[in-house]
Amino acid sequence: MKRRSLLAGIVAATAVPAVAGCSSGPARSSVAGLQLAASSGHIVEGTAITEVFGDGQKLTAVALEYDTEIDAAKLSPATFKVTDRTVTDVYANTAAAKAGHGTNGRYVIIELSPLDDAARLYEDGFSGSSSSSQQPTASASASASASASASPSSSATVSPSGSPSGGPGGGGGMKSPTLKTASAEVAQVGTVTTTGGEVYAANSTAITTSKVDNLIVDDFQQLKYTDADTGRSLQYNLFVPKNYDKSKSYPMVLFMHDGGTASTNPLITLTQGLGAAIWATPSEQAKHECFVLAPQFTGEDDEGSDGNAPALKTIKGLIDSLVGKYSIDRKRLYTTGQSGGTITSIALDFTYPDLFAASFLVAGQWDDLSQVKPLARQKIWAVVSQGDEQAYPGMTGIMDTIEKAGAKISRAVWDGQLTPGEFAPYAARMRAENTPVNFVALKEGTVVWPGLTENSVDNHVCTWRAAYTIEGIRDWLFEQEKK
Repeated sequence: MKRRSLLAGIVAATAVPAVAGCSSGPARSSVAGLQLAASSGHIVEGTAITEVFGDGQKLTAVALEYDTEIDAAKLSPATFKVTDRTVTDVYANTAAAKAGHGTNGRYVIIELSPLDDAARLYEDGFSGSSSSSQQPTASASASASASASASPSSSATVSPSGSPSGGPGGGGGMKSPTLKTASAEVAQVGTVTTTGGEVYAANSTAITTSKVDNLIVDDFQQLKYTDADTGRSLQYNLFVPKNYDKSKSYPMVLFMHDGGTASTNPLITLTQGLGAAIWATPSEQAKHECFVLAPQFTGEDDEGSDGNAPALKTIKGLIDSLVGKYSIDRKRLYTTGQSGGTITSIALDFTYPDLFAASFLVAGQWDDLSQVKPLARQKIWAVVSQGDEQAYPGMTGIMDTIEKAGAKISRAVWDGQLTPGEFAPYAARMRAENTPVNFVALKEGTVVWPGLTENSVDNHVCTWRAAYTIEGIRDWLFEQEKK
């Protein structure tokens, strides 16, 4: 029986440098006895800064480089205007990067609201443009801190199999992900003061950013693997620990995306949400230094969510090739995925039962429960939404099946709209039970973000926006090791 990917998910775009549009010529005028220099002639260049959130990659800041150090104490959000964006904070810095507080430096950082419609860098069947949908969620930024994020609306319909009607790129409201350029138009509409006391006058002429810094995403390599046995090729993204030392041994996390993010662009899986990016954040790497592998599937045929043996063998071959090339510990290989990616994880788990030390399964299912009995001997943490009419009964069936086969399981129902910090005590309590299998159902009516509809599709998609923010589950994964 064919097992199709459940639903399309949240996709995002890669950021592409825009064309510079700086004005030139330092025209001067005199205001209140001060000699004012036109600001545009003193801006060297602008950099667009992007971050990945639970619902995808967004443009969240602009860094303007000036020709000299800027006095941080004399900046305010009213100093700059960014076209179609809400400025939330302005401060100076010594680098083109966001910071917790300002300091005198050549760079002015303009932070922008991720709730703006124009913040979004991708569109797909679930990515609406209404900024009324808001829910706190983690962002895979340099600090991986909690942040507010706009949630997309959903227009997809669900077929009886649990897949989007028409499939990825097909009918039923689904469409393939489209990418936008990360670019911003910025005007200095107030005065800027240098540390030397010179005042740069306001100038309504906007400049366009000419560089892009994709936080976390730029730390991945884009590569291609061809399996000698199957002849199949697979695009993939690989994060190598920044202080990689071949004399050490490292774990590796495999993340597999949902069916709706199938694409020929390998960056889609990195930018659609937190599933891949969260493991490569500085805060996560500081605790769990690891490799992160994120294949980009072009469709169900190479994803293996239908039990396709050559596709599964190709994924296994890719893992083996990386273990052979790098100092990756075979006893600490982990798999995770959402929707169709979870289905592929399940297929790998019973096809290669000795491959992974543990699996983090999000919003998934399997049709033929007789095939999942080998999972009773594995370590699993599964998360679903009670409002998901496909994954909830599907994963419950898996849990019941493997429990009858001897698996020890802890079960719990959690509020799906808790913040990452609020999830912590619940995860700690479940980890303390020390069972090989943990099953969390997110309570119906708490998962779907405000502004969306309380239907199965939105419950499905919103599950993984919550699941990957739960630090305790991520910590649990790295505690598991093959004997």
